[in-house]
Amino acid sequence: MSRSISCLLTVLASGMLPITIPLATVQAQSVTDARVLVVGIDGVRVDMLARADTPVLDSLAESGFFSDEAKTRVRTVSGPGWSSMLTGVRTAKHGVDSNDFSGNRYADWPDFLTRLEAARPELGTFAVLDWPPLGTTDSGGPLISDAIDHKLNFDGEADGYDHADSMSVVAAAEHLRSGDVHAAFVYLGDPDVVSHATDSFSDAYRASIETADTRLGLLLAALRARPGYERENWLILVSTDHGRNDAGGHGGNSPSETTIFFLAAGPSVTPHRTDCPPEIVDVAATALAHMGIVAEGLDGKPRGLGPGMCGP
Repeated sequence: MSRSISCLLTVLASGMLPITIPLATVQAQSVTDARVLVVGIDGVRVDMLARADTPVLDSLAESGFFSDEAKTRVRTVSGPGWSSMLTGVRTAKHGVDSNDFSGNRYADWPDFLTRLEAARPELGTFAVLDWPPLGTTDSGGPLISDAIDHKLNFDGEADGYDHADSMSVVAAAEHLRSGDVHAAFVYLGDPDVVSHATDSFSDAYRASIETADTRLGLLLAALRARPGYERENWLILVSTDHGRNDAGGHGGNSPSETTIFFLAAGPSVTPHRTDCPPEIVDVAATALAHMGIVAEGLDGKPRGLGPGMCGP
């Protein structure tokens, strides 16, 4: 663990920046100042999420829109999973069906940050990534284009994902705390790597989910420290790209692999449970809808932002 992340964890644990984040404190007059933070945690199996000690996620879910029955509807590997989550369309449109991104059609179906940058270039867009294809040309990427305002790439493959996630969160927290940010994505990859190395029921895998929850708390604490936070309308979206089989792998069609979680929290969210589970493509669609962007042809739909149980 780096010194920086250790210091931040100490501050969080001390109570100076509480883990319970009351995101609904934004004043009514600020509802038009829409902002969104999407956090993607790689490879989280929902039954293990339920067993883990995750006070940050639990707090957000209690007051927000949460489903642990969301579906991928795409192949359960990271390439199509992250492509579908961040573009709002499935493989037939974005063109990625494996961890080889070279056949992508992101020019036609860009990630939500690139789409927002094109529609409203005056808004600040930001991403922190440590799986190389998400932000670099590795394996035919990047998924998130260089058109956005700020993109920080770390290398979990070279440095180890626990260390890379730590560095990612330190960098993201600093920018979220003081930067000109209206829309952001932060990727956390360590849980997927730990489960591959152990299995889906190991103490180490559960602990990696708990660490990801703590890191989410650091990001939310950074938002609360923003000088203008009380006048900003932040939507927090958290999800995962796929579940896992019992051995710790993924790629099949079993319920434990195709079932994911979807969480939306913030003052614009209508808290409720739903009889129509969200899908992975709903993440980008929800982010864009919150930001007032109309995107034609998406497979996803906004979830949790209105009174309807199943969306439009």
